[in-house]
Amino acid sequence: MAPKKIRKAVFPAAGLGTRFLPATKAIPKEMLCLVDKPLIQYGVEEAVAAGCTEIIIVTGRDKAAMEDHFDSSPELEYALAAKGKQKLLDSVHAVSKLAKIIYTRQAEPLGLGHAVLMAKEIVGDEPFCVLLPDDIVDAAVPCMKQMVEAFEQTGSSILASEVIEGPAISAYGVLDCAPDPRDPRLLDVKGMVEKPKLEDAPSNNAIIGRYILTPKIFEMIEQLTPGAGGELQLTDAIKALLQHEKVYGFHYEGKRHDAGDKLGFLKATVSLALKRQDLGPEFREWLKSFPIQ
Repeated sequence: MAPKKIRKAVFPAAGLGTRFLPATKAIPKEMLCLVDKPLIQYGVEEAVAAGCTEIIIVTGRDKAAMEDHFDSSPELEYALAAKGKQKLLDSVHAVSKLAKIIYTRQAEPLGLGHAVLMAKEIVGDEPFCVLLPDDIVDAAVPCMKQMVEAFEQTGSSILASEVIEGPAISAYGVLDCAPDPRDPRLLDVKGMVEKPKLEDAPSNNAIIGRYILTPKIFEMIEQLTPGAGGELQLTDAIKALLQHEKVYGFHYEGKRHDAGDKLGFLKATVSLALKRQDLGPEFREWLKSFPIQ
């Protein structure tokens, strides 16, 4: 029997964004812009391109700007129409019509697993995807669309994976895995280690912020013993899921930008701006003339 369609995407977005202070004192980190589009919009567009029709955003206090962004804005739309700024008006309309967007609150930031658990009642008994807004994947075929196609082949939970060489691997969850003979992009997951030392890493296949999960994951999260700070970690729940179901890693095609810290955010901004037809040529020439010491 073919697996159920992936219709729902969960976006954990309740964090405090402390690495971007003071900017995030009043603005949600997810609303910081890469060129002219908020971080979270890149992820929502990716989920929609993968076939998702319901977007579930797990928010916290002081995150209303996200709700306003994806809502209609009659005053702004009227002003743009009156001035004949049709291109801008179309871009504003497009944001509010991307998908059905549902918000649920995470009262305290108690780990990624806890954030995902907050979406349980909305997701229900069907597979779903999770996208972390910090990870921006620039790909000809959207990363989540690639993963959905792999899910249709396997019917199992899938974790996006990237090869990370050297000591940097210790910043990631790392897969203990072997290549799957059916598809060179698939990895048969046996286990995983969170942020291992280089010498202890079971492979160089790191988990990045894209997941497709079966609804069994909610039961696994609920059975977890809270760790430091009372947090429930999604990685621990996926380890438990391995005792019941197959889980696969997936080598996606595309370039990931880690926009979760200032340097990564700057790199992502430059990379995406250079690809823009309206900005790229002039921006590239300016970069060539910039006096880099």
